[in-house]
Amino acid sequence: MSHRKDRLAAFLRRIWSEGEVAAVEEFIADRYTIHNDPGDPWHGQTLTRDGFADRLVTSRDAAPDQVFTVVDMIEEGDRIALTWTWTGTHLGDLPGLPATGRRIEMTGATVYGFDAEDRLTGHWQIADRLGIYRQLTTPAS
Repeated sequence: MSHRKDRLAAFLRRIWSEGEVAAVEEFIADRYTIHNDPGDPWHGQTLTRDGFADRLVTSRDAAPDQVFTVVDMIEEGDRIALTWTWTGTHLGDLPGLPATGRRIEMTGATVYGFDAEDRLTGHWQIADRLGIYRQLTTPAS
């Protein structure tokens, strides 16, 4: 695995799966742009490291036990595309969806950009948020 792929896997584990806010400094560039991420409240925004840390904390509130699992990574130049699965327990409220305690899962694909210091500069993402909505609103059997 390449150095950048290793870094991206560590980023997903430490930042998103473990919620290690202090690691934002290590992984995120001075500016991080969310080029495309429909359904994400930060869609289209450029964040500072502090802004990214706030996004991390807020995003993890709904499923603090969340885990990202990498399915595949493809590296080209200063970008890495990956497919992933995400699982978590809905323990915190989402807009219009009070906590249910249900286990939920989602799949997606993300393209991350890197700077010369191998810090992440932003992403373009497609995720199955409709699937999450359906899991949370369909009556339990």
